[in-house]
Amino acid sequence: MTAPTATTAAAATVPVLNGQALSFSYGDGQPIFEEVSLSVRPREIVALLGGSGCGKSTLLRALSGLTRSHSGTVEFLGAKQTRPHPRAALVFQQPSLLPWRNVAANVAFGLDFKHQPTLSKEERQARVRHAIASVGLAGREHKYPAQLSGGMAQRVALARALAREPALLFADEPFAALDAITRSEMQMLLVDLVQQWNAAVLLVTHDIDEAIVVADRIVLMGRPDPKRAARIVREWQVDIPRPRENSADAASALHFNILSELRRLQQPA
Repeated sequence: MTAPTATTAAAATVPVLNGQALSFSYGDGQPIFEEVSLSVRPREIVALLGGSGCGKSTLLRALSGLTRSHSGTVEFLGAKQTRPHPRAALVFQQPSLLPWRNVAANVAFGLDFKHQPTLSKEERQARVRHAIASVGLAGREHKYPAQLSGGMAQRVALARALAREPALLFADEPFAALDAITRSEMQMLLVDLVQQWNAAVLLVTHDIDEAIVVADRIVLMGRPDPKRAARIVREWQVDIPRPRENSADAASALHFNILSELRRLQQPA
């Protein structure tokens, strides 16, 4: 076996996503977050956790290129980002499937966005088949959204994102609308997909347990001073072995630690 070169080793440590000193305000000047720095490493799942209204989704949009921050810089794969990158993909709480397209056509739609590489018909079909199989929907390619459960629809949304072969998946509370059992299944699927596709994930969630189950690192966002904009308050490296349901004591201790920090943030000044 050939030993990894210094260049290869260095490339493995370069963040997929690197946002530095980001600040954002609405048109009326109301600050949402300020001086926020956040990075995601290759094949890392980072959970961005915080209370409702603290700016998590706005930060995700700024990091993904959907929204311009008012200050700071974002680098994707080592290059400055000025628009959504073709090797990034997004999944939201609502799957937003096109009702007149079947599963295969909805997944293929993810390859039609701007700045995607030109693929032959055979390459497109291969990507679509692989993505559909990865999320456990092989054999359902010709089903339409009205024929799918909520969990299946969200699997299609994941497949649509994966067909782009993303280096990073931005996920904004993608499982919040699902029942508890389906949500747990989708969380495990997301972890497996990171390994299969060598992708990283930035997951926005308000659910502490979801963050603990899924993430390699948890980043807490909030307002220590309610009169000022939100910022990154604390981070936790989640070193609990998988599957984490077998480490209930460690997960419970981390849950208590995070919940205590959240409660502290929400106390009146």
